[in-house]
Amino acid sequence: MTPTLYGIPNCDTVKKARVWLDQNGTAFTFHDYKKAGIDRPRLEAWVAEHGWETVLNRAGTTFRALPDADKAGLDADKATALMLAQPSMIKRPVLDLGDRTLVGFKPELYSAALG
Repeated sequence: MTPTLYGIPNCDTVKKARVWLDQNGTAFTFHDYKKAGIDRPRLEAWVAEHGWETVLNRAGTTFRALPDADKAGLDADKATALMLAQPSMIKRPVLDLGDRTLVGFKPELYSAALG
């Protein structure tokens, strides 16, 4: 299976992951969820695998711009709804390896998973 890298093209971390994959000869498919969106079952699977606390990017400007009421009382369902409505709130990138995913980019984790 060819891995799929989920993210948005202008994100610096996504750019680093794409360069790393290219330099290490790993073929991959890129899914721009700003354009193509993200489906609920896939996002729910990521939340089940990693926890919503990992998948939701609370450091980004999209999340920080939310009204306080939207940020209050977060749980898996509320966080998933926020990320479905605004995929920019999903931590980037997500690398789908078929049997598991990696959230964020750390060269050592990519190397261990793909090496």
